Amino acid sequence: MRLVSTSLSSLLPLLKSPPLSALHRLSSLSANGGAASCRRLSTDGPAPQPVIGQDSVELAGVSFPRDDFTNVTPKILAKVGRNLHNQRHHPLWLIKERIKAHFYSAYIGRWGNPLFSVHDNLSPVVTVEQNFDSLLIPPGHASRKPGDNYYLNRRTMLRGHTSAHQRELVSSGLDAFLLAGDVYRRDEIDASHYPVFHQMEGVRIFSNHELFSQVQDGEELSLFEVGGRRTPQKQEAHSLEAVKLLEFNLKNTLTRLVSHLFGPDVEVRWVDCYFPFTHPSFELEVRFQGDWMEVLGCGVMEQELLNSAGAGNKAGWAFGLGLERLAMVLYGIPDIRLFWSQDERFLKQFRVDDVQQPVCFQPLSKYPPLHNDISFWLPESRESEDGRESFTENDFYELVRSIGGDLVEKVSLVDRFTHPK
Repeated sequence: MRLVSTSLSSLLPLLKSPPLSALHRLSSLSANGGAASCRRLSTDGPAPQPVIGQDSVELAGVSFPRDDFTNVTPKILAKVGRNLHNQRHHPLWLIKERIKAHFYSAYIGRWGNPLFSVHDNLSPVVTVEQNFDSLLIPPGHASRKPGDNYYLNRRTMLRGHTSAHQRELVSSGLDAFLLAGDVYRRDEIDASHYPVFHQMEGVRIFSNHELFSQVQDGEELSLFEVGGRRTPQKQEAHSLEAVKLLEFNLKNTLTRLVSHLFGPDVEVRWVDCYFPFTHPSFELEVRFQGDWMEVLGCGVMEQELLNSAGAGNKAGWAFGLGLERLAMVLYGIPDIRLFWSQDERFLKQFRVDDVQQPVCFQPLSKYPPLHNDISFWLPESRESEDGRESFTENDFYELVRSIGGDLVEKVSLVDRFTHPK
């Protein structure tokens, strides 16, 4: 749906005008039974609107100069700082805590402390270099388009993935860490898509001794080989023995994780795939309610990334998953927009004494979805001198959205009638 900057006051005269040429009938589907529930479940939070001026964007007390790349909106900036994954008893917090608890208990360091550190409060404002270049995403790659990202300017943006922080954390000396946060991508809005969502990822890197210490004659093996070549199974810098052991460690770690989340009888399968920052790369799918569902992506980290982070003598793996998708599946939440709700009836369902306690979401309304058929007359469509149409279907869609909010599930043109006279 194309959004247009047409105000409600400018549309009302058109909707009130006498019948002229064409009758449009549109249908809007509102979730949870009407306007009252839409207001209750609005994604608009209490956070104050950031200042977006003619020449700069003010966010969290920092001023960012605007340029031709600036495309972030007040509604998106209002989500920055909400940190749903850190709000106690929020469903995204529960999923994050379940994953964190699993890694804390299953992987213990040599001194009895958790092997993996957790970082869940890093600012989502990153440089373009962090978001793309540090992850070996080449210039001109489709994922860099302004149409897919929220840019503050040509050099600064809202992160599109938590992997934007990988290099800085490895550079700080960390060998094993979990990272969680809100990420931003320009996307449609419906029951399964929203331009702000949350990711969690893990990274584990090994020295030569750490990787081969449990292998017979491991002291004779090496992470790297000279003069190697890249194949579907390995990078040119890595020895085949190292990659196979890294892959085994990665898949074993993630199989244990999904068994912890979905239960010990969960059926899993691995699918080969491609990511710019790992090779080989895989997706993990689980059998859920009769269908295969992708849960996460992972792979052996590109050695060039580790070299640039000052860890060129080590090799490792990384994985990333979406917290919303896991929460929707495990808790039966049908609509991704509900995560932004401040309705007490939604939030109180997740106030549990134990993060491992099962929760099954109960719908907030006893009423079925409400369909509205709306018919109205419009004047003949004429183009203005600058080429813009006087009224388009998207003008009406935007009017519905401005009143009904994000929970209007769908607005579509059903039919069109033109009077013969």
